[in-house]
Amino acid sequence: MNVLAQLATALAGLGLAVTLLALNFWRAVLYLFPARVRVEPEAPADQMNLPSELEPVAEQLRALGFLPLGSHEEKPPLRRATLSYDYAHPGERVFATLHPGSNGAPRLYLLTPLAPEGFVITAGYRRPALDIPGRYRSGSLEEASPERLFRAHLKRLEGLSPTGDFTWEGRVEAGRSWYRGLGQKEIRRQNLPGLLWTVAALAIVVSAFLGGRAR
Repeated sequence: MNVLAQLATALAGLGLAVTLLALNFWRAVLYLFPARVRVEPEAPADQMNLPSELEPVAEQLRALGFLPLGSHEEKPPLRRATLSYDYAHPGERVFATLHPGSNGAPRLYLLTPLAPEGFVITAGYRRPALDIPGRYRSGSLEEASPERLFRAHLKRLEGLSPTGDFTWEGRVEAGRSWYRGLGQKEIRRQNLPGLLWTVAALAIVVSAFLGGRAR
């Protein structure tokens, strides 16, 4: 009976480890290799197939002077690609990107590349704040309207030097640059729990293996 109890405990531990790995291993890989996220163009503006749930926000963006650019894909290692829909306000030098959240609700963030290197990002949903003076400002205004988000973004750009090509190609390149550069700090902050849970899961597997050999 004692042997059966030990076997049941070991199997339960392995089951927990498998679950933790399934949920977190991709986050650990993203933490270690953020530059491996692929950012690729998907469709130009005249072929952009915008989901109906995003259309009301897109209409508000157009009313603010944003022009549709196209859509792009972002694919982290070991995950399916996610599709985003891009707009730009060349006069104010701001990109706007729309995508569905995990619950299907619209998510909007504004992005401006800075010279010589850096970004200002303002999201309409919860996003960790990060400020590197003169180089990087990331923050959020939860559930803010596109107009309020736009005003806040422009305010946060004051005293900084926007740069970049505000075209579809420029937006794709800005995404790649973010993953290769300053965005890595934010990615690692977001995915550190996934790395820690992955280490814990591997420790459970190693413990079960070594414990079995010891018996």
